[in-house]
Amino acid sequence: MSVYDSIRAQMVPITPEGYPFIGAFAFVSIVLFWLWGPLGWFGTLLTIWCAYFFRDPPRVTPVRDGLVVTPADGRISQITTTPPPHELGMGDQPLLRISIFMSVFDCHVNRSPAAGVIEKIVYQPGKFLSADLDKASADNERNSLVIAAAGTRIAVVQIAGLVARRIVCFVREGQPLGAGERFGMIRFGSRLDVYLPDGTLPLVAVGQTSLAGETVLADLRNSEAGRAFRSG
Repeated sequence: MSVYDSIRAQMVPITPEGYPFIGAFAFVSIVLFWLWGPLGWFGTLLTIWCAYFFRDPPRVTPVRDGLVVTPADGRISQITTTPPPHELGMGDQPLLRISIFMSVFDCHVNRSPAAGVIEKIVYQPGKFLSADLDKASADNERNSLVIAAAGTRIAVVQIAGLVARRIVCFVREGQPLGAGERFGMIRFGSRLDVYLPDGTLPLVAVGQTSLAGETVLADLRNSEAGRAFRSG
């Protein structure tokens, strides 16, 4: 392998959503260099961060009926049982909710938690509270997808945060999705909630780091006892 091929192999693709932002950061950096060199170097660092933020690395998704993978990179911030947002039309029965918090250093491309068909997409305007707060699920701006998968329904909710001001959805109602397939992103820093059927046992723990499309959140076909976790 040549040096060029080696360098190319280490490069991570950039999602097309990011190119306008990276270009804007680069242009501002050039202007800052013209005004004062140290400011230009600061702008260059921000440009590198912007490119890093919009990275879209390939992922290897485990595929089997019943497996639910995390839709986002980040930290498992909450695992609780609560009714889903009213606009989803999934009733008032409490469901398992797993929340993933994405910092501004996490990859923000969102991937489908399971294979299925999108039954509903609902955008809900709201506030821009910290995405790490529990009430962000009900109060913040959000975009929700209901996916018919494995004979049941799974909901995934994109939630804006303090910094996030733009929720992007790449898909439409009635569209089939494969597990781990890209469906959207949020700019810049945010949270995703996944609602799973009542009685589902989580296979992750609060504080665990997840990778979109790879980390298994739950197994809808599994009846074994829930896992125990320890930090080390």
